[in-house]
Amino acid sequence: MTAGFEYDGYAADKLFNQGFSFTYDDVIFLPHYIDFPTDAVSLSTRLSRNITLSVPCVSSPMDTVTESYMASAMAAVGAIGIIHSNLTPSQQAQMVRSVKSRRVPVLSNPVVKSRDSRIFDEFDDGSVPCVLVTESGNADSKLMGYVTKADWFGLDDKEMKLVDYMRTTDSKMVVPWSYDLGQIDEQLKQVETDFVVLEKDGGVVDVVSKAEVDRVKGCPKIGKGTVGPDGKWMVGAAIGTRQSDKERLELLVKSGVNAVVLDSSQGNSIYQIEMIRHIKQTYPELDVIGGNVVTMNQAQNLIKAEVDGLRVGMGSGSICTTQEVCAVGRGQATAVYKVSTVASQNGIPVIADGGIKNSGHIVKALVLGASTVMMGNFLAGSTETPGVYESQNGCLIKKYRGMGSLEAMTKGSDQRYLGDTAKLKIAQGVVGMVADKGSILKILPYTMQAVKQGFQDLGAYSLLSAHDLLRSRTLRLEVRTGAAQAEGGVHGLVSYEKKAF
Repeated sequence: MTAGFEYDGYAADKLFNQGFSFTYDDVIFLPHYIDFPTDAVSLSTRLSRNITLSVPCVSSPMDTVTESYMASAMAAVGAIGIIHSNLTPSQQAQMVRSVKSRRVPVLSNPVVKSRDSRIFDEFDDGSVPCVLVTESGNADSKLMGYVTKADWFGLDDKEMKLVDYMRTTDSKMVVPWSYDLGQIDEQLKQVETDFVVLEKDGGVVDVVSKAEVDRVKGCPKIGKGTVGPDGKWMVGAAIGTRQSDKERLELLVKSGVNAVVLDSSQGNSIYQIEMIRHIKQTYPELDVIGGNVVTMNQAQNLIKAEVDGLRVGMGSGSICTTQEVCAVGRGQATAVYKVSTVASQNGIPVIADGGIKNSGHIVKALVLGASTVMMGNFLAGSTETPGVYESQNGCLIKKYRGMGSLEAMTKGSDQRYLGDTAKLKIAQGVVGMVADKGSILKILPYTMQAVKQGFQDLGAYSLLSAHDLLRSRTLRLEVRTGAAQAEGGVHGLVSYEKKAF
């Protein structure tokens, strides 16, 4: 800090120890000194004790946000997805396997039938370019042929068995599962069909259409993504703290899950501490992320239980009503700073979960001490989220709901809020709709470029340097008045169109 300018803003330790609960919008960083280009900024980080990411983003384990498509896309761009637990254990484990068997983040829904089967509604889904026919009718058996939509609609007798009119698979149509996007694109130029089949160990892994390859090619170039020691994409999964979750956990471990997130709105409980200890004793190589927490005391209890990462946030999500309903929680900026303070002393990475509306919020969360940000609303409505688009007033929209909503609770998320088998369910979330945002294969790369520019303005070339600048009191902050917040946004226009990129 330059002598004579100690009153130019506040150091973080002074600002966040005055008894106020600040959100991201309440605070602003003062710019620092720039001596490096934007491209020199590195956002590489840790999700947990043993998992590193090149992009500090995590998709939330919500049933309208993260299933296999989202987790695949997140891994492709260097981030990671956490698959929600509002599924049967076997369904969740299958989604983990699906992510780990992919190499390209395409949207596909392969349908596999036996030779004696018949087709009924398979082609109703526009993402199904064909029906594959295998010896046993399962994906893990030998591919015999395929049926296209044109083949099906051209039949006079719709009750015919597939073996009677299927097309024999050309050897050029079948490629190794390890092919990257460029190799698949080249192979598509050599076949008469507009799709190829990915194969592994004699079984079907996926179907990739030309339309999907063209879609992904139109996005910013992606590298190898978040890859584990086994050479496969990394993926996490959410579990609860009930006895039955130990069986779910076993299936997830067998499916190759890289980390589990204990999904609770209030993680400082005997239930979670006992589950953390069970996981570390039973699967010592598996990283377990605990939470949610918002205080230093909560964090310390989970750290003592040997948690590998902490999830921070309570009531800060756009569809969460916990603070309103239960009168507990904390402003997210304050929560991230406080928990990160104690977590950093123990080498535990922090996930800032909730409240992210723009790239500036990501900058604030990371600089205040988080290692990653977990996003729900920011990703909701994107191409890779579960659900189908609806049309409303000429716009495409998708459902987005809180896991504390009554609708989600009926699917099983009630344990996240109750911790027991209470008969009366009280909603701590809502159900809403969000506009189509496009693919996260575009959203995240552009967002991360904006985050890098924010780091440059702060004179931080990495997350570690940002944290050092904050703790050394070099970086300064101020609280923004309502007028200052209004001034910092778009204002004074009759109309405008706001585009992030």
